[in-house]
Amino acid sequence: MSQQTYLIARGIPSRLTLPEIMNHLQRNRLISFVSAVLLFCATTGAQEPTSEQTDMTALFSKQIEPFLTLYCNDCHSGDEPEGNLSLDDFARLQEVNGNREVWLDVVARLADREMPPELAMQPDDKELSEVLIWLETELGKYDCHLDAKPGKVTVHRLNRTEYNNTIRDLVGVDFQPAESFPIDEVGEGFDNLASVLSLPPLLMEKYLEAAEQITAKAWADESIRKQLIFQRPSDEVSAQQAAEQVIAEFARRAFRRPLREGELDRLVKLYQLAREQEQDFDSAIEFCFQAVLTSPHFLFRIELDDVDSPDAKRPLNGFEVASRLSYFLWCSMPDDALFAAAADGQLDSKPGILDQVQRMLNDPKSDQFVTNFAGQWLQLRQLAKLVPDPELFPQFDAELRMSMQRETELFFDAVLRENRSVLDFLDSDFTFVNRRLAGLYGIDGIDSDEFQRVTLQDDRRGGVLTQASILTLTSNPTRTSPVKRGKWILDNLLGEPPPPPPAGVQELQEGSEAELLGSLRERMQQHRADPECAQCHRKMDALGFGFENFNVIGQWRDKDGNFDIDPSGELPGNQGFNSPAELRRVLRTIKQKQFVRCLTEKLLTYGLGRALESFDQCAVQDIMKEAEADGYRFYDLIAAVVTSEPFLYRGEKGE
Repeated sequence: MSQQTYLIARGIPSRLTLPEIMNHLQRNRLISFVSAVLLFCATTGAQEPTSEQTDMTALFSKQIEPFLTLYCNDCHSGDEPEGNLSLDDFARLQEVNGNREVWLDVVARLADREMPPELAMQPDDKELSEVLIWLETELGKYDCHLDAKPGKVTVHRLNRTEYNNTIRDLVGVDFQPAESFPIDEVGEGFDNLASVLSLPPLLMEKYLEAAEQITAKAWADESIRKQLIFQRPSDEVSAQQAAEQVIAEFARRAFRRPLREGELDRLVKLYQLAREQEQDFDSAIEFCFQAVLTSPHFLFRIELDDVDSPDAKRPLNGFEVASRLSYFLWCSMPDDALFAAAADGQLDSKPGILDQVQRMLNDPKSDQFVTNFAGQWLQLRQLAKLVPDPELFPQFDAELRMSMQRETELFFDAVLRENRSVLDFLDSDFTFVNRRLAGLYGIDGIDSDEFQRVTLQDDRRGGVLTQASILTLTSNPTRTSPVKRGKWILDNLLGEPPPPPPAGVQELQEGSEAELLGSLRERMQQHRADPECAQCHRKMDALGFGFENFNVIGQWRDKDGNFDIDPSGELPGNQGFNSPAELRRVLRTIKQKQFVRCLTEKLLTYGLGRALESFDQCAVQDIMKEAEADGYRFYDLIAAVVTSEPFLYRGEKGE
């Protein structure tokens, strides 16, 4: 059969180009993409596909481009593409692996049948499968290590928490001097990202005031002063020699590294200047300590580049690794053991690093990791700002709020200390309660204000999603919010932050008059009738309604007012559930890799103090693979993070 005969037989004008022919075939559901390619080749008289025709680049043009044109480009092209994703930028095969994170997201959304949206023309199962197989095959062939880079962290100011903790461990004074500092900016959900920790003039003034207050308090405590001024002038040691020893030790610890040439000399000159002003030995030392506490080498974590090759990849030295470890796990400076490990070269090897990590996690100072990482990843810090309506929820008070937060912190701590699987965050059979929380949850036999670990006796609760802290911070003051709850899961557990709502979207009606329109689920269905809203809400609302059995402050309920609770739903990909327990199991099984990837990215972002870039995805992949063998245990995940290339090296920046 000739090409012209074939086209006429199919009712297709013979003047059309190949992509137009394929679009016509697909639009009329006459043939699959792959079959169209093969038949077109056959009608040209070719007995077998040539090497060029079987080349992936040729298949991209013949198979993927028409698919994108037919099903995707109407929304994802032009000046204002949906979701800020324009496929105009990915017109060639080379742009697939050059933008892996985009295409991995495309694959995930296609596989979940999240895209194309419900009201758009849909590919059939066969053609969708063919495109997914092609994309997954091509993405799977790519060696991400070819583009991997350790990246760079800019000069990194200590945030308020790090400053307070460092002063405590350096000087021995624990009075929270940074409480009066300006609030730290937040990036990627964390307040320790170097790129947002600027130094406004007001903060510099605060540093000068704090340095004077810190040394004054230290000097007022005789035991602390003796510890800091460990050497005094004597018949054997001159005042100058004693000053040099004391200043050198304090500056070494404050700068978190050995002193460089000339640094001690400059500080000693300050001591000499103070003595010339008739200050006594202790006052002159205090003056030098204040200079150290306002030095950039104390206030900032500085990793220097090679002068000759500033973008060259280099391993961090032991003291730089020590600081990264200590501020990651302790939010503070290294201790003497960590300094010694750095000096002895123990932090130049993976076993030496992991020995220190195990020791550090067993130290009480690692409670700071629980408070600060968990507090920001799970957004527990926001709980302090929330006040549920006191008339509707009179049992909510400051004590209950604190109990809610403490439950989640203790649960996080248990997963960490016991090296449990991080999948327990999604579903588990235990939690921690005191008298107030036990009453809220309907758990009998808990009469103490002290927290106790309890085994959950039914499947209503399990994991962080059914803890009162998370349920409260994802609610409105007067009612639950399936949208907030669904968005929280997408943001913090699945790494799929939905786009902001379109401009002009009206709030859901509230009050008794609104209830005449139906249950919350029915009103939400009416609210999202707009096709622009429906696609994002499909997944977000399903996740949120899955936990609708829990009210604003986390109590179980079977009714919302006069309406029965319906917690059932279906996630993209035909993943149905009928209860919170079933949804938790879906998340723990079907979505486990997505969750682990999200948590890995959060840990790496927090540990590095910078936003991740496309070239970091290889490291994320390697960390996940290393932790996968034993079921994604928390220690294994942390161990893989701190021995990853981005954590131990410094090098080229992103584009």
